[in-house]
Amino acid sequence: MVDVSLCINAEQRTLVLYSALLMIKLLVPSRARQVVEHVSLIKAKEDLSEEQEKDMLDYLYTTQYQMRGIVAISVGCIGDRNNEDYTHALFMRFQKKEDLDMFYENPFYLKVLSERVTPFCHGLANVDFESEVDDDILAIFRKGEEYNFGEEFVLLVTFAKNASTKNIKDAMDSFAQLASSLPSLIVQSTQGSNFNDSSKEFTHAAVIRFRSFDAMEIFTEGREYKDMWRSKFEPFIEKALALHFSVDPVGTDVM
Repeated sequence: MVDVSLCINAEQRTLVLYSALLMIKLLVPSRARQVVEHVSLIKAKEDLSEEQEKDMLDYLYTTQYQMRGIVAISVGCIGDRNNEDYTHALFMRFQKKEDLDMFYENPFYLKVLSERVTPFCHGLANVDFESEVDDDILAIFRKGEEYNFGEEFVLLVTFAKNASTKNIKDAMDSFAQLASSLPSLIVQSTQGSNFNDSSKEFTHAAVIRFRSFDAMEIFTEGREYKDMWRSKFEPFIEKALALHFSVDPVGTDVM
């Protein structure tokens, strides 16, 4: 017969160890690596067929195999209808701005846009920002079991012109602190100011990889997030757009 007290003690020790490791992670600053994040939002036409949609997403996903510099990518169909009517989203990560510049000019990417995206959409917006992640190969390249699935959450905001630098910093810092305090829900979070000169509709952006759709709902419906949004963002922004899509490996063949 199994001694129940031994099982309880083992479980307690595991919880204590997990808590200690979590505390160390929160208190001991880890080395950071600069990355450049790219978000592309697409407004697909209503008559887009399933085959056309699949081709569009597959070709966008497989751009990573056709050019250098892309270290992480996710693409998908936006989960909920939004007031901007965006239907699909693409996220890419680069190690430096020069790689992003080369991406925008890459012949393969331009061909994908002209043949697989533009004919089937009536709107396209790009947002680019610099951020930091842990200086760890899995974190930088978004590799490993944690990144194979989940829910990608994209938050875009436009701060009002009368919002002070302190107002903006307080808001973005509060968002980052809340996201970093919830590793049970969030795999990784990045954020920054939009430096894309051709698309200035939004001033700042954040990308969060949640462990699941349910984890995202717990975060966005939680009191901490709502209180932070109400006090740090609402008084100082002109507009905001929150989008999410399920993460699935859509590209399996090199196009």
